[in-house]
Amino acid sequence: MRNIPVVTKNLLIINIIAYIATLLMEASGVDLNSLLGLHFFMASEFHLWQLVTYMFLHAGFTHILFNMFALWMFGVVIENVWGPKKFLFYYISCGIGAGIMQEIAQFFSFYFMINGQDPSIGMLQLFEVGHQLSGQLNMWTTIGASGAVYSILLAFGMIFPNERIFIFPLPIPIKAKWFVMIYVAIELFSAIGTPGDNVAHMAHLGGMLFGFFMIRYWNNHPGSDSYGRSKGREFFNNLKRNFDRRSGKTGASGNPNMHAHHGGAKESDWQYNEKKKKNQEEIDRILDKIRRSGYDSLTKEEKKTLFDSSQER
Repeated sequence: MRNIPVVTKNLLIINIIAYIATLLMEASGVDLNSLLGLHFFMASEFHLWQLVTYMFLHAGFTHILFNMFALWMFGVVIENVWGPKKFLFYYISCGIGAGIMQEIAQFFSFYFMINGQDPSIGMLQLFEVGHQLSGQLNMWTTIGASGAVYSILLAFGMIFPNERIFIFPLPIPIKAKWFVMIYVAIELFSAIGTPGDNVAHMAHLGGMLFGFFMIRYWNNHPGSDSYGRSKGREFFNNLKRNFDRRSGKTGASGNPNMHAHHGGAKESDWQYNEKKKKNQEEIDRILDKIRRSGYDSLTKEEKKTLFDSSQER
């Protein structure tokens, strides 16, 4: 847990505590999912703050396991790229957006259900019927961090589109952009083909949709980013340049005619280039280690070496 960024770490802790509290309270006869879950807005137990609280609840162990694994796997990277404030703003905003999308989907489901029974009912009458059925509509409750987590998957795919990742049960790695597209297609077809499977597919798609527009806006309006350019973002941008340099996309930046000064002493061209070559070999070794075992496998010295390298211009 020491190497997990602060926001990702606290999100993991809060979700786990909320899940344990749900189990303990359920044994005492208190249903936290009903109290804090997101109800349909026509239901009698709907409250606006449920758009935030619902994303910290889960229906079962498998539900929370997959969501927290994805949050840990991709959230660590995205928070290091954006920094904690921007990452938290993105996570909560997309979670709220996912809830709004689910509410819209439930509204149309309710409309088609009522309209199928009585085609003469219009929109105004629909709200009257909803008020009459507000008690029964409390059954329509959404819980889970999936909408916010799916937005993080999207962010990873947009920031590192060509990064290869392993996804069970596929035997070969696939690029992150294809991974995201596959998940979008699965959720879209599931929302259309299996609307009654008790999975909030529209919330998943809503989180990704809100995330897509937020990232596009930030990319097109860099000056509007009030959270600044974090050290993590600089760090990962420079890591990408190192990967590109190793793959032959860009040439080495060392100029054989450059001289370096240290404490007033001038280095020869040969000394400068030899030192630069050794530094690059060390960076290459560390990057290979990241590919094999992940960033968390690095020692403190290796992380410092990478960070120092990322500060070089």
